[in-house]
Amino acid sequence: MGSHLTYPRWPDFSNPVEAQPWDGSDDLLPPEERSDAMSQPAPVWITGISACTPLGNSFDEVSSGLLNGTPAIHRVRGIAVDDHPSKIGGQVFHIPCPENEDPTVFASLSRLERLTRFCLSRALREAGLWEDRQRLRIGIVLGLGAEYHQPWEEEATRQGITPSWQPSCVSTSMAERARHVLGLTGPVATVSAACASSNVAIAQARSWLRLGWCDVVLAGGCDMGVSPMSMAAFGNLRALSRRNDAPEAASRPFDRSRDGFVIGEGGVVFTIERAKDASRRGAVAHAVVAGYGSTSDAYHMVIPNPEPGPAARAVELALKDAGLNPEQVDYVNAHATSTPVGDTSEARVLTTVLGEHIRHVPVSSTKSMTGHLLTAAAAIEALACIAAMKNAAVPPTINLDDPDPECPLRHVPHQAQEHRVRAAVSNSFGFGGSNACLVLRAA
Repeated sequence: MGSHLTYPRWPDFSNPVEAQPWDGSDDLLPPEERSDAMSQPAPVWITGISACTPLGNSFDEVSSGLLNGTPAIHRVRGIAVDDHPSKIGGQVFHIPCPENEDPTVFASLSRLERLTRFCLSRALREAGLWEDRQRLRIGIVLGLGAEYHQPWEEEATRQGITPSWQPSCVSTSMAERARHVLGLTGPVATVSAACASSNVAIAQARSWLRLGWCDVVLAGGCDMGVSPMSMAAFGNLRALSRRNDAPEAASRPFDRSRDGFVIGEGGVVFTIERAKDASRRGAVAHAVVAGYGSTSDAYHMVIPNPEPGPAARAVELALKDAGLNPEQVDYVNAHATSTPVGDTSEARVLTTVLGEHIRHVPVSSTKSMTGHLLTAAAAIEALACIAAMKNAAVPPTINLDDPDPECPLRHVPHQAQEHRVRAAVSNSFGFGGSNACLVLRAA
């Protein structure tokens, strides 16, 4: 058995932070507001956005990349891919060290943990809440990638299983350690809903705020899916594109010649708070989290249900929650991953829900540029919706040279299109049949 290792590989549980007494003086909601916190749902705003993606490390950089149709997919570097059927991906090569972190300690963390720490701290700063972070009840709810366990497995192989191994190697511990470093006292949760995880996380954040559990919630997703394990797993499923000789053209949602998705990586985290609180402190509202709907296919672990019913129901629930009719939808950021079956299934879903309006609402898939960020996909696609609102333009589906006639949508091929967006739908349909739809409205 190896000797006990010190933080940051895993924390030293023998020295917990000193607990502070609570006198009830900072109660969650005034008594008159508690009884109807859910019966009269409070509007919820996004007031901060952090990003670390193949297109850049800020909202402005990512928005610019998406609206300019910039491809971020290339032959994978840094890991051996010669034996993999797919050798391409959208990678993150630089994760900035947060101002509050020691650079040496930060560099010793796994890539996924560095990504998570950066996105969480930057989201607080972007919202102007850094100085108040320990005074407020700030929660964390994230979709986190399946790679979280690798550093601990590698360490266990070298050093043996120490007493700290088990509490450190669960996915929640990554968010817990970030919470510890940032000094946040709200609830922490991680979401496991495959590609739908980030939408589920954003919806959970809204619920926590409406229940009065938190003053602020940091919600979104982080994933470093360009890894040997993920590339082998999805490659063996024959789910990945094999256009290794043309990486930038490989992700082509809705195109007749699409042959699978491309794995991307990155993270996006939103600072979310009740509108009245944000307004009181003069915060900028980037968007309103207006609606959410979720269902399950109960059909197949990797193949979407050919009948649109369950996924269509998720979209309908989200629109109902937002108080919108189909005719009020201005843009749809499709889940469309560039798989032959998935894209046509989603086209049927949208046609079912939007009816005749499908001819008028632009639909695009930004995975054509970034690849599929897996558990973080819904987060970067919510960012794309906000970028569309702020710029009065919808991002394109690049590589859409020959639209599939089985996907009769109002596509946005190759270049962004000017279009006023007041309400946007963002679909996320995960492996295993998890359907999660988010509706965002302009603030």
